[in-house]
Amino acid sequence: MQNLRHSFPEKSEQELQVICKKFYHFLCDLFIETFKTLTISKKSMLKHCSISPDSMQLLDQLAAEKRSVILVMGHYGNWEWAGNTFSMMCKHQLYVIYHPLANKQFDGLMYRMRTRFGTKLISMKDTFREMYKGLKDLNATAFIADQTPSSQNAHWMTFLHQETPVFKGTEVIAKKLGLTILYTCVYPIKRGYYEIRLEMLNEDPKNTAEGEISEKHTHRLEQDIIARPEYWLWSHRRWKHKRESNL
Repeated sequence: MQNLRHSFPEKSEQELQVICKKFYHFLCDLFIETFKTLTISKKSMLKHCSISPDSMQLLDQLAAEKRSVILVMGHYGNWEWAGNTFSMMCKHQLYVIYHPLANKQFDGLMYRMRTRFGTKLISMKDTFREMYKGLKDLNATAFIADQTPSSQNAHWMTFLHQETPVFKGTEVIAKKLGLTILYTCVYPIKRGYYEIRLEMLNEDPKNTAEGEISEKHTHRLEQDIIARPEYWLWSHRRWKHKRESNL
């Protein structure tokens, strides 16, 4: 509720309570859907999570041009199911950046879930090295970019009415490797059904100003959250760091 109040100061307490209730309903569904990945069939997976025709056309065009891409997204909709569908439907090999969990048994469970349909994982600390090694191949690397970096390693900007740190990694790696960036939204159609929608965010990241890419993908996510706020992960501590006065 604190996150909601700060993000939507124009809304009444009653309106915020409605969003909160809808969010918890969605969060319960998300838990069940995520663990369903262990047993769901390919046919059922593609029935419940598809890629929009326009997005598929864009991906096929980029594949024909042998262009690897960065997919930048947030904790919006069912991001776990999106990886499964992408790996089954697309010519690009999907890599997902992840942070290994401290609990080895749970980490192994999540690893099996996320790789079951062909997705490959890259540990966060190995991101640039592994992406550089794969430059000659046709890859798509997914960055979930609404996590919380420390104050010293962040681009600071206004997001949902609050000063917010944004990971620079997506922007820095895209500029160094010259990779096309696609904004990705896992759009909820109805309960238990999603459509992956991709749009060109930047074709030539090397010729962008510092912070431009970070601001662009963060503002794009903000638009989706404002339109349908109950599908974003309000329970995570997005604003746990405050900007230091000397930054």
